[in-house]
Amino acid sequence: MYKSDKPIPQHILTFLEYCEVEKGLSPVSTRNYDNFLKIFTKWLKESKLESLKPHELTPEHIWSYRVYLSRKKDSKGKYTKKTTQNYYLIAIRNLLNYFTEKDIISLPSDKIKLPKLTDKDKAVKFLKFDQVEKLMKMPDISTPEGLRDRAILEVLFSTGMRVSELTSLNITQFNVENLIKGKFEDQELSISGKGGSTRTVYFSNRTLKCLVDYLKLRKDMLSPLFINHKKDESDKDHRLTQRSIERLVKKYTIMAGLPVEATPHTLRHSFATDLLQQGADMRSVQELLGHKNIVTTQIYTHLTNP
Repeated sequence: MYKSDKPIPQHILTFLEYCEVEKGLSPVSTRNYDNFLKIFTKWLKESKLESLKPHELTPEHIWSYRVYLSRKKDSKGKYTKKTTQNYYLIAIRNLLNYFTEKDIISLPSDKIKLPKLTDKDKAVKFLKFDQVEKLMKMPDISTPEGLRDRAILEVLFSTGMRVSELTSLNITQFNVENLIKGKFEDQELSISGKGGSTRTVYFSNRTLKCLVDYLKLRKDMLSPLFINHKKDESDKDHRLTQRSIERLVKKYTIMAGLPVEATPHTLRHSFATDLLQQGADMRSVQELLGHKNIVTTQIYTHLTNP
């Protein structure tokens, strides 16, 4: 073990490379760690601690950072949720584990305590089926963007995909010729999910019909299934981003006047809840969601007890 003479912020890039190469995390997970640690780096700078080295980090520093997170507000003036605070702290915990792995003296990762979550913090947001139906009717399907958006909403609810999985879809994964002919027999697709694991997702006939309506309007040769329609010459791929999909889901939620502030993940929760309420067993839902551990899927149990 040795004391590194490099400040903590200078270790973050190599930590992210370690996550991607040695731990085999997906680019999405690595990017999330990057974003969470940027907040920590910002706090170090504001606290005039940007030169702090790994072995100089103390529990008092961590406590000050936790206080900072608990008082941090977003652009709407809302305090950071405890679940989000946990993500920031887990990123530091993993950074400390990296230091241990590389024989760099630092604060032990078990010194990072996470805020206890109440039942309210753990509550899963989901839409009831009639609310989902109302949401689906919001896009103006007389326009290319509206047809695309309706297809996106249908795919999210029909398959339970994560938004990162949806944005990665390419047209070549589908037998477009058969779809246009109305041959919907092959309603399943093998996708690469979180952590590189592969699972099968299933599309309803209604979803496939929406996809066909959208694809019939596509005159381009671009590979992404869902593209943006902005004329940006620098964007050769035109792949719709996760942020764009989050915005459009939020827009249609507001238009529908729904009480839940829905996100793409809300539709994933809605998919799982609907399956369980229709009698699906927990193991099947685990497989459809791509959860490695059944415990993760059991967050839906209290919603479906009745």
